[in-house]
Amino acid sequence: MTSPVTYETEGEIALIRIDNPPVNAASQAVRAGIEAAMTRFAEAPEKVAVLYAAGRTFIAGADITEFGKPPQPPGLPQVCDLLESQEKPLVCVIHGTALGGGLEVALGCHYRVMLKSARVGLPETLLGILPGAGGTQRLPRLIGLMPAAEIITSARQVPAAEALDLGIVDRLSEDEPRAAGLAYARDLLAEGAGPRRIGELSNPEVDEAAVAALREKVAKANPGQVAQLTALDAAVRGAPMTLPEGLKEERRLFMTLMESPQRGALIHAFFGERKVAQLPELKGVQPRALAQIGVIGGGTMGGGIAVACLLSGLSVVLIERDAEAVAKARAGIEKTLAGSVKRGKLKADKRDAILAEKLVTTDDYAALSDADLIIEAVFESMEVKKEVFSRLDDVAKPGAVLATNTSYLDVNEIAAATSRPGDVLGLHFFSPAHVMRLLEIVDAEQTAPEVLATGFALAKALKKVPVRAGVCDGFIGNRILRIFRLSADHMILAGASPFQIDRALKAFGFAMGPYAVADLAGLDIGYMTRQRLLPTKPEGERWGDWPDRLYELGRLGRKTGRGYYIYDEETPNGRPDPEIDEIIAAERAEKGITPREFTDEEIVERYMAAMINEAARVVGEGIAARPLDVDMVFLFGYGFPRWRGGPLFYADQIGLDKVLATIRDAAREDAWFWQPAPLLEKLAGEGRGFASLNG
Repeated sequence: MTSPVTYETEGEIALIRIDNPPVNAASQAVRAGIEAAMTRFAEAPEKVAVLYAAGRTFIAGADITEFGKPPQPPGLPQVCDLLESQEKPLVCVIHGTALGGGLEVALGCHYRVMLKSARVGLPETLLGILPGAGGTQRLPRLIGLMPAAEIITSARQVPAAEALDLGIVDRLSEDEPRAAGLAYARDLLAEGAGPRRIGELSNPEVDEAAVAALREKVAKANPGQVAQLTALDAAVRGAPMTLPEGLKEERRLFMTLMESPQRGALIHAFFGERKVAQLPELKGVQPRALAQIGVIGGGTMGGGIAVACLLSGLSVVLIERDAEAVAKARAGIEKTLAGSVKRGKLKADKRDAILAEKLVTTDDYAALSDADLIIEAVFESMEVKKEVFSRLDDVAKPGAVLATNTSYLDVNEIAAATSRPGDVLGLHFFSPAHVMRLLEIVDAEQTAPEVLATGFALAKALKKVPVRAGVCDGFIGNRILRIFRLSADHMILAGASPFQIDRALKAFGFAMGPYAVADLAGLDIGYMTRQRLLPTKPEGERWGDWPDRLYELGRLGRKTGRGYYIYDEETPNGRPDPEIDEIIAAERAEKGITPREFTDEEIVERYMAAMINEAARVVGEGIAARPLDVDMVFLFGYGFPRWRGGPLFYADQIGLDKVLATIRDAAREDAWFWQPAPLLEKLAGEGRGFASLNG
């Protein structure tokens, strides 16, 4: 088998090229190839070597196909040590990205040249581990402990200019990699330079106060996670050691993280994000063209969808009901794009070109005649949406995909308002649509396969995480959300406080508790949902009435300054409102409920059991194709802690028997609500987990 690493010479220079497409991952073959090349170089007459890569990038990281498999020699730490030990100078050329093991390989070399467009980083903590091939030891010795620790714990990518300023690389180049390496090697030959090993540099100084401040910052930014602080420990503990001692400590801490359940959850999230778009039924199905997008409705959601499309290079025609609404929608888009310019995400000239060349705003439906895909984002009313879709029959060209952004409503009924239901699907964006990565793609009864494929193609163009969902009230996410929110409301009726529930769930890992989230979204949204469902409310289902009282009092959350929390200049992020407890206590008394105490542990167990149980129904009914689809919905749309892997991954971790026990215990208080999902009972009875259904 041909090695992905080749060795050639040009005079006194050895040129060692890595060619392992698509991203030159540090596979076993690459590691073995580098090892063989170094052995040859050590014995060869060449006086300097250049290590570079073919294709679009240097080593972009580990080989993901090797994840979860027994490691095969040589290991990357041994390869990096071998590079550093060379007795003749060794130049590394960085182009594209040198991430994780890629940067560690570069740090093992003696000199580094970087193309101006390249980036470097150590993102291992995103996978629940730490740089395990010298990254936590060599980078601090090269650039100082604090700059290195910040890069390691943040997992951010460092652009070329900053890498040069920090001293990660020695020079920048605009040449292609081979030429850049040759130029540097010739300069080293002319200078008579020898090897320059990072392991021979002075130990980095440890500023205890600065370390403590960074530790506090990292803990606050990554609540509940262990990898970031463990990586910081590796860098700090190794600072006063010799390099071999530091590498030994790094390896010890690396192995502790390899055994952490958080690593398994983060790996699940990593692979799930890639696998969720791979549907067997779409294999070989070609999507329709996507050049011009129509958006109907220029409010918060429609404007956000338009911005997402514009930033991805698509042309947008946005329709509003009249000239005043058109002007307001365009102003909203301009404001959002101005924010992107201010944050450095978009250049001003690019913004101006987008507004001049890519965006049309009008109240004339006829402007949609050339649109390849039209997204309706109007008021959440079946009558209004059906009216829009019936109008599209007259203006949309044959083959145009017609999409509704409904959060709850029946996409089959909406599709029936057109003469072309096969062209209709749901595209449920999450707000703000230009920021949130989740996109639920709702597959209606008559949606054509190529139309569904077009939805996934749009998601790819917008760099979103697409999840196929079947038709039901709320699809995947909002359907499950309603049930676990009800479980929280039930606990409040029984005696818990909304503020205790929020605190317990923040401690579990959510960025916000459900009642803080309700304040952020607006309590009018929950009120309208309850009113919509009231006519079909099943007998026996309990609802608390206090949320409606808050709505009737005009307490709609952040936008009115009061909801569950009080928002003012003193506490802009909110403080608990004691009147809430009084309102809830009055309802308990009215209903004859004697409140009891809940522990934080019981709150988390019930909340998660309700979420898991309804998720099991969603999978069992085929609304979600696989458990991992549910997990990705909650990781990317609902703030579920990534380091816990998603609700169904978490269920497997704690055991389905434990989830069932929680449900059965709660059923003693409310047998109507707490009914185990058939799929949950089946898997638990067979001793299987949800992972067995992911394929």
